[in-house]
Amino acid sequence: MSTQIEPLDKKIFLVGNLSIFMIGLGLAVRAVIATNLQEDIYNHIDLANSTAMLGEAIGITFAGFAFTLLFGSALVDLVGIKRMLLLSSIGYVLGSLLIIFASMIPPSAGVENLVLIGLLLTGLGWGAVEAASNPMVAAVDPENKTHRLNILHAWWPAGMVVGGLLGLAISKYALPWQLNLVVLLIPAIVLARLVITTKFPVTERVSTGISYGEMFREVFKQPMFILLWVCMWLTAASELAPMQWVDLTLSRVVGMKGILLLVYVSMVMFVMRHFAGHLAKLLSPAGLLWLSSLLAAIGLYSLGMARTPVTAFLAATVWAIGVCYMWPTMLATVSERFVRGGALFLGLLGFAGGMSIQFVLPKLGEIFDNAKIEAAGGLEAFEKLTGDELDTVLATASIESFQSLAVVPLILLPIFAFIWFWDRRQAASKVQGVTVVGNQ
Repeated sequence: MSTQIEPLDKKIFLVGNLSIFMIGLGLAVRAVIATNLQEDIYNHIDLANSTAMLGEAIGITFAGFAFTLLFGSALVDLVGIKRMLLLSSIGYVLGSLLIIFASMIPPSAGVENLVLIGLLLTGLGWGAVEAASNPMVAAVDPENKTHRLNILHAWWPAGMVVGGLLGLAISKYALPWQLNLVVLLIPAIVLARLVITTKFPVTERVSTGISYGEMFREVFKQPMFILLWVCMWLTAASELAPMQWVDLTLSRVVGMKGILLLVYVSMVMFVMRHFAGHLAKLLSPAGLLWLSSLLAAIGLYSLGMARTPVTAFLAATVWAIGVCYMWPTMLATVSERFVRGGALFLGLLGFAGGMSIQFVLPKLGEIFDNAKIEAAGGLEAFEKLTGDELDTVLATASIESFQSLAVVPLILLPIFAFIWFWDRRQAASKVQGVTVVGNQ
């Protein structure tokens, strides 16, 4: 297939880019309002466990994303890409409005539930985007999946840049923090209008004539996919969990708004993802994932050690270069290796990524809460802290929670090294076999 982009393909790429931009904007908005949700709602409900409660609330977004992606990917051929993307717009609109409403009434267990439902709806919208956009783009240019999927997902950090900068502006001018959620409504509405007027392709599974039954049976025939599926739990934790945690935690440690780091990281990711295709050809996708894991581990540990804006930016640069290729390259690797798995395999991979954060964020919150109480000398002592003393205790908790993540990408290094070595050995065997046949 030619890599030249036809007019229809251009509109499809536009829809895909806008949908991924929207979910990136949503992640930035959640990172920006996390502190507001904690201060305005969760601290009033349970001060001792407010960070864990916040982690659970943000984490439910990822659970909604995971389950929608799981079932949406299996059903996207029946539901259709158009309807799936329309569902994503509805999820973001309703979810944002519900959180805004919840913030306007007195804090209580009922308000907590409203926030959870609102965040869950945005997670459902996020999952619908991934369920539709990934197989859509893979079907348009199947010969360049690593390149195309990395470019598609470059618009995710682009959305984070816009959301982060707008969040800073809203905070600087003391505007209501709920405006962040109003901003999120705009791309959701534009996407819905654009989707209605677009004609979408069938997925690669449908175009190649692979049946639903064959697609589901592939899960049990591919042990390498199971291994990659397990890896996705760890790559997602290395990338997504710190992004939701950075403003809440590092702001107290390095003397600057943590969301600035998120904006900077997103800019680095947007640029670097455009080079993924070249790096994958140079190293192979497995080699690129190994390098990404190494840099992510170094970057995460260094972020926990950072004490100034300069050291924070240096650490964030290493971490950003590491994690920027993880999600799209994992998707491309699975799509290239297991064509018969179709959208189901992509959905299972995204499900693993989303559920990973559902577990990781509450655990981070628990680590943070335990550390803050221990550093203060007990709950009663913590409740009495103010000013610099409170900041010192919270900084200690922030460091401990961040450094606990650094071990995650380290686990991936031997796994990706094995896959890299296995691929090189298989390729060498094929070359040797062709040479022997040619000499006969």
